[in-house]
Amino acid sequence: MKNFQKNSDLPKPAGSLKGQRLRSTAFALLAKREHSKQELKSKLLLYGASPEELEPLLAELTGNDYQSDERMAGMLVRANMRKGRGPARIQQELKKHHIEAELAEEDIEQVNWLQQAMELRMRKFGEELPTEQKEKVRQVRFLQYRGFNLDICFKAITKNSLDDE
Repeated sequence: MKNFQKNSDLPKPAGSLKGQRLRSTAFALLAKREHSKQELKSKLLLYGASPEELEPLLAELTGNDYQSDERMAGMLVRANMRKGRGPARIQQELKKHHIEAELAEEDIEQVNWLQQAMELRMRKFGEELPTEQKEKVRQVRFLQYRGFNLDICFKAITKNSLDDE
């Protein structure tokens, strides 16, 4: 199997991808990063793959667990959490990558979003709780932009820890 180091090393759409070449290109794309089934299909079609040959290959890759939408969903949830994004923003990312939200539902439900929002608020604005209305609005707007719901945003700006009641 040929090693592909950069996207420019991948076969170009000039000819159509068939057989082993199609398979090698699919593996090269999956070796770089996880792809959803739809993303992989779109990329391979751009490289000139025929839809008739593509469906059995995608079924084989999924069947042998080389490609997994569940794994991609989990990876997206973890990556977006590290970036300080909330559940709504993660749902948008899943849609962008053509992944059903149900695949990541379990991963999303396991997270303590209030804890995430409070940590993000403290990292951005410091330990001190906002007292002025203008500052409260600013912090709530920031957390909403990051994908946290309004209820969690209000709780996050009124507490410094989960122990505060």
